[in-house]
Amino acid sequence: MAEKSFPRGSDLLHDPVLNKGSAFTAAERDALGLRGLLPPRAQTQAEQVERVLGNLARKSTDLERYISLFALAGRNQTLFYRVLVDHIEQMMPIVYTPTVGEACQLYDRIFRRPGGLYISAEDRGRVAEVLRNWPERDVRVIVVTDGERILGLGDLGSDGMGIPVGKLMLYTACAGVHPSQCLPVTIDAGTNNAELLVDPLYFGLHQRRLRGPEYDALIDEFVVAANELFPQLLIQFEDFGNENAFRLLERYQERICAFNDDIQGTAAVALAGLYGALRITGESLRDQRVLFFGAGEAGIGIANLFVRALIEAGLPQDEARARCWFVDSKGLVVRSRNDLSSHKVVFAQDHPPVTDTVAMIESVRPSVLIGVSGKPGVFSRAVLEAAARQAARPIVFALSNPTSLVECTAEEAYRWTEGRAIFASGSPFDPVSLSGRHFVPGQGNNAYIFPGVGLGVIACASRLVTDDMFLAAARALAHQVSPAELEEGRVYPRLTHIREVSRAVAVAVIRVAFEKGLAGVAVPADLDAYVRSLMYEPEYRSYV
Repeated sequence: MAEKSFPRGSDLLHDPVLNKGSAFTAAERDALGLRGLLPPRAQTQAEQVERVLGNLARKSTDLERYISLFALAGRNQTLFYRVLVDHIEQMMPIVYTPTVGEACQLYDRIFRRPGGLYISAEDRGRVAEVLRNWPERDVRVIVVTDGERILGLGDLGSDGMGIPVGKLMLYTACAGVHPSQCLPVTIDAGTNNAELLVDPLYFGLHQRRLRGPEYDALIDEFVVAANELFPQLLIQFEDFGNENAFRLLERYQERICAFNDDIQGTAAVALAGLYGALRITGESLRDQRVLFFGAGEAGIGIANLFVRALIEAGLPQDEARARCWFVDSKGLVVRSRNDLSSHKVVFAQDHPPVTDTVAMIESVRPSVLIGVSGKPGVFSRAVLEAAARQAARPIVFALSNPTSLVECTAEEAYRWTEGRAIFASGSPFDPVSLSGRHFVPGQGNNAYIFPGVGLGVIACASRLVTDDMFLAAARALAHQVSPAELEEGRVYPRLTHIREVSRAVAVAVIRVAFEKGLAGVAVPADLDAYVRSLMYEPEYRSYV
């Protein structure tokens, strides 16, 4: 017999968490008042997946596929995640980068039903009341944005909700965090996007962004209320502007269980890719010199974790920082400049100013180029040819998202270095054939890190998220790359292995939590089996 608390009939079919659609069995249809409300033949979940894939294939654009998938999530959550889990390589570029960027730019146009919680500047003084409107009470992870720096697209205000929604879908698909434990939040503190402010269809606040004490009070009210309402909570800060991202991380990192994915998650992914590249070249980490194009959250975050890894390898801090060189919008970051923000000052080098990119490479002689600039084409032919003159196997990571903002394409990186580059990018690229060789570019996707980190934190109820956890996560990810994948030029494992990767990352995080005395619960000795047991599988339940 069906449980009495379950909805019946059409109410059940309109509940995306409980609905199985055409997969309800004959017995379930009789018991739940569904007979006649569905086509007569019960289908298997596999048949439903095949139908979904066929429908997606008939769509003409990835944005249409994005809309179709989110409509599916609103009808049948279990089937949606089955499609994601079983076809993650095909689906991730649709539900997240690069398509999510276009979706955010059009979010108020394609809006169908709310997928998260909006907290606005008008809610000051009653944020806790707004949070209580969320129907779930066992929330373990919140991804929150204020929409100021969505990917490389800039200030999209409340239209940035697509980012936390997409990130949390990856928590579930990639690491098995149960959907009911995930809460996407957008803090609408206004927008400075002039087009949105005059757009009558924009559904965010038509006011300029809060700054200073008013903004801080809104964020603090949210953080306090969320942690009181959800006592086992992890907060992931996502796509905040540089002005606030570093400051908020510094403010909360030692107070609550929180991290910033743009700073720390990106850093771990990049460092893991660097470890993978060095497995190909046979060189050591301490011998690398890195030139960063872009000195914002991602670049500084990568450099800080790179320095931490070098210190563990035996280098003094000053010597480790001397391995990191930065280029911002005004040229090489050097000590003689008087326009540097505090997070850049620590990496400013004692060197004459340089603004020409080729001259920078010839002077700095980097072995690694990391692009986090959001400036398409900055890794020009001249730049890549210069890099290839400095290193036998130049490591080129073009990590900006979405694809329209990437520093160079995979084909450009391989062609302009005569096939010697070890390449990775933030958005996916197809394999490249060049002079009889076949290259498979790696995608430095943060999904390799943040879902596993979150799963590990949840599994051991860690009180904090530390930089040591991200260093451990980077090493765990690097170890998941097989020799065969390295032979293809990959520095990351195939996305088809993402659940195994997330499990390994979670285990590494749990070990750090226990070493540092941060774990809030005891866990079994077999960490891998324990983590596996916690991972949600999108399978239908039986109702009779």
